[in-house]
Order: sequence, then C-alpha cells, then structure tokens
Amino acid sequence: MAKKATKKATAKKATAKKAAPAKKATAKKATTTKKAATTTKKAAAPAKKKTARKPNAAFMKPLTPSKELAEIVGAANLPRTEVVKKIWVYIKKHGLQDAKNKRTINADDKLKAVFGGRKSVSMFEMTKLVSNHLK
Repeated sequence: MAKKATKKATAKKATAKKAAPAKKATAKKATTTKKAATTTKKAAAPAKKKTARKPNAAFMKPLTPSKELAEIVGAANLPRTEVVKKIWVYIKKHGLQDAKNKRTINADDKLKAVFGGRKSVSMFEMTKLVSNHLK
C-alpha cells in the first residue's frame, strides 16, 4: 500500500508543475499588452498644451502690516509672500536663526512683539503668528 500512496503523491506533483508554467505564460501575455498600451498613451500625451500657472489671488492681495510688523518690513501695503520674504531677510541679516536647529528662530526685541512675546518660534509657527499682524 505504501507504493500506491507514493504514486498518487508523484501524480499530484506532476500536475502542479504543469499548472505553474501555464500561469507564467498568461502573465507574460499581460505584460506585453500593458507595454503596447503604454506606448500608445505616450504618443497621445504630447498633444496636451501646458497652460501658464496662475498665482493665487489671496496670496497676492496687498495687506497692511501692524505697527510691530511695520518696524521690520516697512509700513507699505505688501502681499503676504513679500512680508514673509522680508522677515527672512531680517532674520538672516541679524543672525536670529538657531545655530543647532535651523528651523527655530530666536526673536530679538522687534520680533518678540510680532511673535507675541515668545523668545523662540519654529519657522512654521512664524507664518501663523505673522498673519495675526496683517489686515
């Protein structure tokens, strides 16, 4: 009886081996059709025209800085993006960026008034605190 059991086991192995190559063959066919589809898509892609990028009107709107912020960036109405740029110029000019953690800004007397009395602020918090001083 042991011989019958081994014959059945070898028969099962043989069918399993035959089934595996059939799956691989279908997978190869699928990849060749995918390649053909991607080449046709690539040819169609250059037909699209690129439109010029338009700036967001909310960022470009001139805002009036508060008295505290005007000491740093000036009293003229400026867009939010320009205000942040001028603050960074002030920070770099006076060396207020932390030496170890560049994301931290150590405030001097003028910046403390803008930052709500805080000694140090992360650069991400800075934009939030500056927006409180713009109208």
